[in-house]
Amino acid sequence: MKIQTNGIETHYTIDGDGPWLVFSHSLACNVTMWAPQVAEFSKRYKVLCYDTRGHGQSSAPGGAYTLGQLADDAKALLDALAIRSCHWVGLSMGGMIGQTFALKYPGMFQTLTLADTTSRYPTESAPAWQGRIKTATEGGMEAIAPPTLERWFTEPFRKSGSKVVSDIAQAIRATPVAGFIGCCHAISQINLTSRLHEIQSPALVIVGEHDPGTPPAMAREIRDNLPGSELVVIPSAAHLSNREQPQAFNSALATFLQRHA
Repeated sequence: MKIQTNGIETHYTIDGDGPWLVFSHSLACNVTMWAPQVAEFSKRYKVLCYDTRGHGQSSAPGGAYTLGQLADDAKALLDALAIRSCHWVGLSMGGMIGQTFALKYPGMFQTLTLADTTSRYPTESAPAWQGRIKTATEGGMEAIAPPTLERWFTEPFRKSGSKVVSDIAQAIRATPVAGFIGCCHAISQINLTSRLHEIQSPALVIVGEHDPGTPPAMAREIRDNLPGSELVVIPSAAHLSNREQPQAFNSALATFLQRHA
């Protein structure tokens, strides 16, 4: 389904019935990233997945995006669907949008789950983001896919022949270059650590044990600065912990959500 939100067309899916549970995907992915979670949680929740601006079947305008803009997109979508309260699960970019949203629109999240994400990047990471933008500009998403898959999955999992890796590779390649670049600008600017104490929602922080991009140290920094939050480290997983170890991810999320039902 598609709907006009905040000046763009947003693609979204709804499955199941119950309390609203919203999933927000990583950079260079789309709603399909959440397939194992939709299958499990739609049994007990009304699950909303959406394609972030510049991704999947949503609009991909040119230019730099901001996290505030991406949070406004999400707020406009929730408003259009008359969602006044929900549980939010964001991975990587989705976690950054979730932090920004929680600070900008307090009181809407019953719970906040932040997976494989960060609340800030060190200044020395700037050249890496500029490098990704340059690679995408010159070589398209085909050039982005191989190094991204190396960061997102552990080597044993990449070599296992799992269809998950090929499915995610397809999602990366299908991401509009303009959307990838726009979101690179947005997420590279995140700097929210000093404001995390303002977030009142119960929070779960999840991270893959071997995540090189947003490693456990970044997850611990969020946990240490977000009052009342808890941390779960997923063994044998890299950045896309929800796809590499879906059972462990789902178990951690289900336990947390049930505790705060």
